[in-house]
Amino acid sequence: MKALRFGRNAAIAVIAAGALALTACGSDNATNTAQTAPAASGPKVTGTLTGIGSSAQGAAMDVWKTNFASANPGATVQYSPDGSGAGRKAILDGSAQFAGSDAYLKDEELASSKDKCGPDGALDIPVYISPIAVAFNLPGITDLKLDAPTVAKIFRGEIANWNDPAIAALNPDAKLPDLKVTPVNRSDDSGTTSNFTDYLSAVAPTVWTDKAAGIWPASLKGENAKGTSGVVKTVTDTPGAVTYADDSAVSGKLGTAQIKVGDSFTKISPEAAAKAVDAGKPVEGRNANDLAIKLDRTTTVAGAYPIVLVSYHIVCTTYDTQATADLVKAFVKYAASDEGQKAAADAAKSAPLSKTLQDKAIAAVETVKAKA
Repeated sequence: MKALRFGRNAAIAVIAAGALALTACGSDNATNTAQTAPAASGPKVTGTLTGIGSSAQGAAMDVWKTNFASANPGATVQYSPDGSGAGRKAILDGSAQFAGSDAYLKDEELASSKDKCGPDGALDIPVYISPIAVAFNLPGITDLKLDAPTVAKIFRGEIANWNDPAIAALNPDAKLPDLKVTPVNRSDDSGTTSNFTDYLSAVAPTVWTDKAAGIWPASLKGENAKGTSGVVKTVTDTPGAVTYADDSAVSGKLGTAQIKVGDSFTKISPEAAAKAVDAGKPVEGRNANDLAIKLDRTTTVAGAYPIVLVSYHIVCTTYDTQATADLVKAFVKYAASDEGQKAAADAAKSAPLSKTLQDKAIAAVETVKAKA
């Protein structure tokens, strides 16, 4: 299959649509979803959607919720950014109507989803693409060059000070301080952690000997905090601290690292993230409408930024009523629209989906239906 290409307007659209349309797979929380006169983007809907999941999607979700409610008076989207793991758990046990997740469903989770989502289970629909920043608090320094082995050593606690020879060798012109390195990781089950550790295990396997996972290895020392906002705040308040976080949340005095790809270093940007996702391929053995993407972390393509997350809205293929199914479709279609994708990019520095993936996302959510 061809590698997926991403364009700015496409990505924003998918996200907005995904957030709005979802309702609980095993329950019907949508209310009064009777359709009225058609709006520019399709028939209007009303009702309430409840989602749980990715904190990386937070800024995009805020703008999607506002815009969707504006276009659909009487429609409300509730979203709790408790982490990707919490989101997947919620969609699987029916306590939320949709999940936001920076990691697609595992095979066993996909099988389990049939209990609440019907015989065809759930679908992973990409709505948000963002680079994961290696963000640090070093007074007077906002830019460093790092390679995968050095990043792995930093987060394993094997590099104790910022003027360590390994960092100095990559940054000969930087005035590195004799300051303690304090790595900060996510305390919750996180799709950002899953993507970050997937990168380290793929590109620096001799240093990062743990498997990729959404839960940080318990054997490693360091500080931790819940959610994207938690780790960013901890680093902002702690000179010498470093973390990994969605780039949209990194600002102020924090610096970000350029990452070595092939023989050169790549600055973090939405365009560089999209270029890395371009090398991804569909996960094999899935429903044709499941759009989970397997990323190539070891890409050597110049200008690609491989520490990237593709965040999904996980929806059921079958809901209890037609009203719920219609609300799910309306929300995901908005997120997948050009308007939705642009809103997310403006609010969260995300990289839009390509037109090809945008069309696939809309076609996938069109297959959502009500029980016969």
